[in-house]
Amino acid sequence: MSTGPRASRSDKADDGVRRGVRRDLYAAGAAVLLVTAAVLIGRHIEHTHHTLRVHWPPVLGSWDPHVGPGTPASVLLAALTVVHGPTLAARLPWRALLAACWGSATAWILSLALIDGWQRGVADRLTTRHEYLQAVGRFHDIPAALRGFTGHILLGSPENWPAHVAGHPPAATLTFVLLDRAGLRGGGWAGTWCVVVGATACVAVLVAVRALADERLARRAAPFLVLAPAAVWMGTSADAYFTAVAAWSLALLALAVTARQDPGASRPARMRTWGGAAGAGLLFGLTCYLSYGLTLVALIGATVLLLGRGRVRERPHLLVALLAGAAVVPVAFTLAGFDWWEAYRLLVTRYRQGAGGVRPYGYWVWANLACTVLITGAATAAGLRRTGAALRGHRRAAAGRPQERRRPDAEVRLALLVSAALLALLVADLSGMSKAETERIWLPFVVWLLPSCAFLTRPRAWLTAQAVLALLLNHLLATGW
Repeated sequence: MSTGPRASRSDKADDGVRRGVRRDLYAAGAAVLLVTAAVLIGRHIEHTHHTLRVHWPPVLGSWDPHVGPGTPASVLLAALTVVHGPTLAARLPWRALLAACWGSATAWILSLALIDGWQRGVADRLTTRHEYLQAVGRFHDIPAALRGFTGHILLGSPENWPAHVAGHPPAATLTFVLLDRAGLRGGGWAGTWCVVVGATACVAVLVAVRALADERLARRAAPFLVLAPAAVWMGTSADAYFTAVAAWSLALLALAVTARQDPGASRPARMRTWGGAAGAGLLFGLTCYLSYGLTLVALIGATVLLLGRGRVRERPHLLVALLAGAAVVPVAFTLAGFDWWEAYRLLVTRYRQGAGGVRPYGYWVWANLACTVLITGAATAAGLRRTGAALRGHRRAAAGRPQERRRPDAEVRLALLVSAALLALLVADLSGMSKAETERIWLPFVVWLLPSCAFLTRPRAWLTAQAVLALLLNHLLATGW
């Protein structure tokens, strides 16, 4: 039997691991209780007052146990990712890992959607009376449609736009108009576009985490980004496409502000860095014209700049490139006759004219967070606990050595990035403009919460919980939007 200081240190380390796991389970349990409360209280409110305007609160969906063509594939993919995902994420070359994540995420999203069958799960999703494809025929003259866009937002206006068209700036609808013009007509192509492009969001997040934190954490996060329960709502919704655009904006910014560049670097190397910053700005501008609420992505972007502030100070021209890129889309739409601010003002009125004016803020302000648990899983609840612990540990260390100004380590940098996404989500929640349907609307924020799972021990157990949750949601509920 070993004794002495070494054995004592080992025992303390084991105790620390057990305490950490226990606290993770407490966090996951609290998340489960939050969802349970949201379901029970929500059902009571809806049955007595009919003000929630959802059939299965807190999710917009209805109870509908079913299986479908995607059932075998989704179960097989989940099992393979749980068993082999962490090992492959650790061993594959970086570029091969990114390609594998994209392919796996696409397959996972599509297999879950096909549980409802091709027609109901993919092809018809974007063709319902509330969706973008209903308005494609009204964009035969694109400049005229943009100039008159705000005149059709309010419910009382002539030929008012369908709910999702009215609820977003016109770049969202214009995307599907351009797909139609390119010959990719109908809900099948539109749904496929959202799945394939949306699946790249996990790649963008991994690229950003590697640049801002380190590759080890990015690799640990990879299986959780692939197997996220959010995939239930990424197939097939336009918000998956919005998620990818916002994620690549932040990924390009992360690459630009962390790139090492020698004083004697070639002109093409410098141009690539500037181009990355300009591309980040361009995609952020597009993000703001895809969804009004995604202006809050700027909070995450500000954190990226904070984490890369050393490089930004060395190369302030990056900010010029970023701002120049960010101006392109707003200037183009403004010159075309679309007034973003006027449209948003009218949208607030339209929101209050519809279900948003009836749904009680007092319920949704916390039930929205239960929706977040459902799309991120119990693993993310435990990961957020570890995120807070990493920040507290860094603060205590800094307080103990005030004379030292240390650069935060990789775990702290990842914790700051995750915290920025959580802050953006909370601001959206408190605004009162996100009452219900946040399982879809908040996808662009929640993909940045998932990397917190990189902090977890026993990843296969947590991945199993994530997969089971996603499979249960898609097999037991008929989700809609």
